[in-house]
Amino acid sequence: MNRSSRSRSRSTTTALALAAAAALILAGCSSGSGGKKAEEADAASGGSAGKATTPRMTIALVTHQSPGDTFWDIVRKGAEAAAAKDNVKLVYSADPNAGNQANLVQNAVDQKVDGIAVTLAKPDALKDVVSKAKAAGIPVVGLNSGVSEWQRLGLMEFFGQDETVAGEALGKRLNELGSRHAVCVIQEQGNIGLTQRCDGVKKSYSGTLDILYVNGTDMPSVKSTVTAKLKKDGDIDHVVALGAPIALTATQSVSEAGSEAKVATFDLNKQLTKAIADGSVEFAVDQQPYLQGYLAIDSLWLYKSNGNYLGGGEQPVLTGPAFVDRSNVDTVDAFAAKGTR
Repeated sequence: MNRSSRSRSRSTTTALALAAAAALILAGCSSGSGGKKAEEADAASGGSAGKATTPRMTIALVTHQSPGDTFWDIVRKGAEAAAAKDNVKLVYSADPNAGNQANLVQNAVDQKVDGIAVTLAKPDALKDVVSKAKAAGIPVVGLNSGVSEWQRLGLMEFFGQDETVAGEALGKRLNELGSRHAVCVIQEQGNIGLTQRCDGVKKSYSGTLDILYVNGTDMPSVKSTVTAKLKKDGDIDHVVALGAPIALTATQSVSEAGSEAKVATFDLNKQLTKAIADGSVEFAVDQQPYLQGYLAIDSLWLYKSNGNYLGGGEQPVLTGPAFVDRSNVDTVDAFAAKGTR
């Protein structure tokens, strides 16, 4: 895959390579689906080949997943694989409302879990409860959202992509394709990671970039809003989606509007890889969500079991960005079909 380039510390690169190697050797996928209410992934039994014999621990994974967002199923599968390998009881919970997400983190603190992995889509809403977790002696790591905020909030480590860098890479790709007018579709206002993606695109893109806000939990509304935008601005040549479900809906909008615009997106799922293969989506920027979930849980186990830090405790461990297009989608599709890409 082609990867956007930016110099990173050697410690970050090494940590990522070692962690990814461990994931490939030791991980086994287990199924699971997202949801608001906490559920337990209790597959680990310890003692068998390839599984830790360290004392049983409990780790909470708290995300801002919206109902029906398949991206988080992939994150969760990675987390479950690490939990099974590490003899960890994984407690997963999610809520797209930042206040409710903070309450879920508080629940984990009250339950005296051994570690917490949390997304920081709206970091200020999580600041106080993260401080409470730390005061209780519970290590906290971040994943997916909040690469610019995790150190400010005092998290131990972070796993994900730099959203601004990823946006810049997409903007440069649009330039190479000769794009002149694009619209960046944000499906959740106030989500810092989504805003940073569009900001990154704007920074490197030489054409005109419009921002369009939609309600990502209401796909009929997404479709009608994007369709109306394409009908109003007939010279738009690219729709930039920030998630696979939005991209797939945008392809319907393009058809309905009679537009010749191409669709590009961030993130993958198995339906999206099919769309790349058939040409209805031009390309995607992959941040490897399975790896984010896996590393977040595994890092807490490593810290509790051996005092290890990934990224040296100073640098984020980057899992992207990488481009997926028709030149390499066949390779990725084999993994997406299993729900791990």
